[in-house]
Amino acid sequence: MATTKLTLLLAIVLILPGCTGGETPSPPQKDGLAEIGEALFNDVRLGADGRTNCATCHLSEFAFTDTRAVSVGAFGRKGTRNAPSLVGLIERGPQFWDGREGALSEAVMQPLGNPLEMGHDTVAAAMERIASLPEYRAFFGAEIKETDVSGALTSYLMSLDAAPSPFERARAAGDYTLLGARAKRGLELFQGKAQCASCHLMDASSSFSDQQFHHASVGFERIAGNIRPLLARLEQARHSGQPLGRMVLADVDIAELGRFAVTSDPTDMGAFRTPSLRNVARTAPYMHDGSIQSLEAAIEHELYYRGLTSGRPISLTVEERSDLAAFLSTLSTP
Repeated sequence: MATTKLTLLLAIVLILPGCTGGETPSPPQKDGLAEIGEALFNDVRLGADGRTNCATCHLSEFAFTDTRAVSVGAFGRKGTRNAPSLVGLIERGPQFWDGREGALSEAVMQPLGNPLEMGHDTVAAAMERIASLPEYRAFFGAEIKETDVSGALTSYLMSLDAAPSPFERARAAGDYTLLGARAKRGLELFQGKAQCASCHLMDASSSFSDQQFHHASVGFERIAGNIRPLLARLEQARHSGQPLGRMVLADVDIAELGRFAVTSDPTDMGAFRTPSLRNVARTAPYMHDGSIQSLEAAIEHELYYRGLTSGRPISLTVEERSDLAAFLSTLSTP
């Protein structure tokens, strides 16, 4: 239980040298920030319904996804976005499918103030809930700031450094034959004929993402003939002061605008951030709306639209597609 772990941690923090029974204890030290972040992440008392926490949509046994097409938050409220894995996050750079925040410390606070996620109407309401709990006051002090909570959650999420995947072990050894023959052929396809590495970069981060925004023609067809009234609705919501994160999760059509809802740049219409491929074989369903159910179907979709975009159709045999899937499976950790 998160509460038990937090209580134990706080007890350790408060037992400082020189604090005997008759003395006033020194203020708690901000040690164990990641552990406090883990407690916050798993504390259902923070949800407006008393039953929802961050782990509701990010389950550790599924590489911190929830296996749903789109996530369901407090009070059973359904959103519009597929929950991405939290393993291997970047601390600075575009966050969420549409990149509406530029730092993880900003992104972690949004669910707390979204009625479709943790159930609160504002972050301030969530902060009042946190401040009412003596365990957190004991750790952070009498006045808990948003930066305290965001710092703790960020520290915890950045600590989710999974064990090396088979691919990472093979790369470190400089020997890709360790992947097996099929997966090694899949790696060659990934880097070459399949053109996957053009967006899913094979850099030192092992996230396999260029952190850029691309069009994959997923879901956009449904709104393509209704853009003008949709943009008017988006503008009206902006003028009313509605946060973008709330608009995106509450309105399935606005959600399909992708990066455009952030930038208003026509070239960003229907574009979404390149997802990480780390643990990709364990995190179905796929795409921003969870509309593709299997890894094999996701491969077929990506090959078709990548070829369409480049003007060079990509044709893989059944065996080559199987090899590519075998390689992608080596990006998962135990």
